[in-house]
Amino acid sequence: MSEPIHPLRIRDYRLVWLARFLSVNATSALVVVLGAQVYQVARTVNGMAPDQAAFLLGILGLVQFIPFALLTPVAGLIADKLDRRFVIAAATGIDFAIALVLGWANAMGAVTLPLLFALAAAHGAARVFIGPSLSAIVPNVVAAEQLPRAIAFSSIAWQSASVIGPALGGLLLARGSSLPYWYGAILLALSIAAILAIRPIPRPSVAKDAPLKLIAEGARYVWHERFLLGCVSLDLFAVLLGGATAMLPAFAYDVLHVGDEGLGLLRAAPALGASVVALGLSIAPISRQVGSKMLWSVALYGLATLVFGLSKNFALSLGMLAVLGAADGISVFIRNTLIQLNTPDDKRGRVSSISGLAISASNELGEMQSGLAAALLGPIGAVALGGAGAIVVTAVWSILFPELRRAKTFAPQYREPRKEPVK
Repeated sequence: MSEPIHPLRIRDYRLVWLARFLSVNATSALVVVLGAQVYQVARTVNGMAPDQAAFLLGILGLVQFIPFALLTPVAGLIADKLDRRFVIAAATGIDFAIALVLGWANAMGAVTLPLLFALAAAHGAARVFIGPSLSAIVPNVVAAEQLPRAIAFSSIAWQSASVIGPALGGLLLARGSSLPYWYGAILLALSIAAILAIRPIPRPSVAKDAPLKLIAEGARYVWHERFLLGCVSLDLFAVLLGGATAMLPAFAYDVLHVGDEGLGLLRAAPALGASVVALGLSIAPISRQVGSKMLWSVALYGLATLVFGLSKNFALSLGMLAVLGAADGISVFIRNTLIQLNTPDDKRGRVSSISGLAISASNELGEMQSGLAAALLGPIGAVALGGAGAIVVTAVWSILFPELRRAKTFAPQYREPRKEPVK
């Protein structure tokens, strides 16, 4: 049997890869600067104590999550019914407008906490439409046997951009508060151009039922497929407790005392670890004992978070963030591959939106949880306790969902007819 052609030899996959790299590069820079500015404005303009400012970082995650949660069912249905290219381009256009507004506000000295929170909510609304369509479009441009490698290379785009974006965001912020936003606007415009250059993709035939019925159908599919439910909920609860990124401004400014550029490095470190893993997976993808490897990687994520929370050394903190990023990269690769291969194409948008909601809930609600815990325990106690909680969740999930432990390969329970790759 001949070896499948490499995904990067497929024109439309290259465009998807480029669009993802550019948009994540831009938005990861914007998000780190948003958090930094919320913390700085709270401390310097509003005169808040470090714990109070850290609490606001948790609220920042909440305001991004609320529109994400409200719009997730609609976003998944839109990804299944409309042209996924246009959905991605339109939502990326919202982020482009946000970057322009914040660039102008910083240039004019008009940055306030209400403005930052309002535009963070708008970013949450844009992101909910990008995720399901971008995830569902990859299986449309590569054949099923190419999908694990394609997902691994997509992860390289995501993670490498997540290294470059925060690092450059912190570097540019130290030299001018509007510079990260102009940088983001340029990259987002290029991302839109790349998406619109993809050739038309035949849309799946979706039942012509009422929208609410179709939305419920996607939720029922995940609920009744225990394997999918276990994959989605593991990430939700483990990262919900173990998230450390929301507290990074507090660690950068008041625990490790490394300033704006140090904050950029802290935000980039998890993505650096994940990028190394993604590169390895693109060369030699995991194919055996996938379930147990996913569980162990989530447990390692929790352990690295715990050590980071207790660390007072900048080098050790960077190392632990890189380790937790690498562990998360393995978990995300396995989980995304399993979800895509176990979902029929006419439901991929809706299932991807549910998975995206779980990821957003784990990230943004995790930020809120960290903010509340920081108000009571301080940033160090909040992060350390969360890391321990992620380890406990992994152990519990291995018992509640034995299907995860028993998964040996990516062999799907659902199988589609083999399709020729789009060239």
